[in-house]
Amino acid sequence: MAAALFFFFFFLLSFFVQLCSSSMVEDKISSLPGQPQVSFQQFSGYITVDELRHRSLFYYFAEAEMDPSAKPLVLWLNGGPGCSSVGVGAFSENGPFRPSGQMLVRNEYSWNKEANMLYLETPAGVGFSYSSDSSFYESVDDKMTARDNLVFLRRWLAKFPQYKTRDLYITGESYAGHYVPQLAQLMVQFNTKEKIFNLKGVALGNPVLEFSTDFNSRAEFFWSHGLISDSTYNLFTSACNYSRYVGEYYRGSLSPVCARVMSQVTRETSRFVDKYDVTLDVCISSVLSQSLILSPLQVTERIDVCVEDETVNYLNRKDVQEALHAQLTGVRKWTVCSSVLEYELLNLEIPTISVVGSLIRSGVPVLIYSGDQDSVIPLTGSRILVQRLANELGLKTTVPYRVWFEGKQVGGWTQVYGDVLSFATIRGASHEAPFSQPGRSLQLFRTFLSGKPLPETF
Repeated sequence: MAAALFFFFFFLLSFFVQLCSSSMVEDKISSLPGQPQVSFQQFSGYITVDELRHRSLFYYFAEAEMDPSAKPLVLWLNGGPGCSSVGVGAFSENGPFRPSGQMLVRNEYSWNKEANMLYLETPAGVGFSYSSDSSFYESVDDKMTARDNLVFLRRWLAKFPQYKTRDLYITGESYAGHYVPQLAQLMVQFNTKEKIFNLKGVALGNPVLEFSTDFNSRAEFFWSHGLISDSTYNLFTSACNYSRYVGEYYRGSLSPVCARVMSQVTRETSRFVDKYDVTLDVCISSVLSQSLILSPLQVTERIDVCVEDETVNYLNRKDVQEALHAQLTGVRKWTVCSSVLEYELLNLEIPTISVVGSLIRSGVPVLIYSGDQDSVIPLTGSRILVQRLANELGLKTTVPYRVWFEGKQVGGWTQVYGDVLSFATIRGASHEAPFSQPGRSLQLFRTFLSGKPLPETF
């Protein structure tokens, strides 16, 4: 009897392993069109998060270049809300390849040098992710997105069981300042019932964390970088600040005074200066499209790009979509940011810095970093929020404000509070730091995973 039970359970275990293995094989990418030869494995496909409404989220997963079984798992989310982590994060920022014409070229600063990188297009309606019930798109908010992301991660780990016990980090930028903390909070709560997430840390780049502080720091950034006059700075801080303008704009109740102030700010800063990197020339890629939602005056304007958007062209190729096991559902083409999603944009006004605080209280280390040439979510606002949070949590400074190095150059500045909260700038970086300063961003990422201070010498 005992032998019969043993063989029965052995059969069930073998069946489960085979099921997971066959599911992984279905999602394995044999080779992407035009890619150079690599030694690491790639996977992509769909995870259903709602069977009733037929809602599925698309992912791309690049295992670590070397020794993937010993490297952590990192989930990357881009912002918007409604922009693609695959198109922006994977193929324009920190993934293993960049499209170039008909080919893919290696990104020598890819983050899969240090980790197994998982990129998720979220919520449904973004990129290749979809809902067969299109009414879902009519009113999507942060809570719905966080719940779907939690279901995705649980089911993805069931599909890739070898990663269940692996150290897990969540990273992202821009509006991921909402996505990431809210997902991490649900994971911490879920772990109190059933511990399946081995969450070891969170890193947020140029994040929206507290609407008024983040947005209103824009005026000082503009003024200190010579983009606006003294008189306009005074108007921008007294007559109508930026958070008031955005709130009025999205409520459809733009006051004459705010319209007048923003018209003056726009005229002085000039449409020939990229607000996401004030030192960058005006020829920019739509890698920056994820930020347009944070500057609503520009939403109706076309981006004047001087070069072809390689990523959009690449991901709209039929052979690429077949290799990725991707499909277009309810849309005619893949876009950087969703053309069908109607996100609840006033979620912008809901602070997530308190959620970051709750994560730290739960023992989850947090890094907040800023590309220092970004005027959309300037480093000044992020630094104020981090310092305020450290004071509220009673955290003492363990690494005083100082420079850090990448190679033989200053990579930026950093300050650490306790052993759980860190702030860093990336010198010369834009809103999308891994895109504009890939080497320095990789160094920051490597150090974050190691849990050590950023290098103070070269």
